[in-house]
Amino acid sequence: MSEFLYSVEREYPVSLDVLWDAWVSAEKLEQWYCGTEFATVPQSVVSDAVVGGWWTIGIDVAQFDFVAYFYGTYTEVAPQSRLVHTMSYTQDADEFAARDLSAPHHTVTVDFEPRGDNAWVRFSQFGDLPEGEAPRAQAGMESYFDHLGKFLGLA
Repeated sequence: MSEFLYSVEREYPVSLDVLWDAWVSAEKLEQWYCGTEFATVPQSVVSDAVVGGWWTIGIDVAQFDFVAYFYGTYTEVAPQSRLVHTMSYTQDADEFAARDLSAPHHTVTVDFEPRGDNAWVRFSQFGDLPEGEAPRAQAGMESYFDHLGKFLGLA
């Protein structure tokens, strides 16, 4: 695995079933998988949470007049325990539609565990980023986790 960049973790007062479903259901990802100040692009989300299955999402970053597209394939799926997938990034809609698996990519692991009546999740990203970019990426993912909390009805 490539270089560890950062991780974000949270515990939510929901069941593990609910938290897992929020991460693997395309319909649910479309509702929350973006920072609190952004929106997902309608019909851009795919989540086929099986090894070799695709995940895709477009994030409308209207404040800066671009769309951030992410895509990859699941490389490990252990239900209610762990997701691992590749993650490529582009701002080009045609590149997003092509889903070129040879494009530069990172590896993401998402770990889950039950904690009594709560559920815990940790998102970890591995790869290469320019100097100083990992803290910005981590702050962005913190905002995603804030949005997940709102989606789960916690804010």
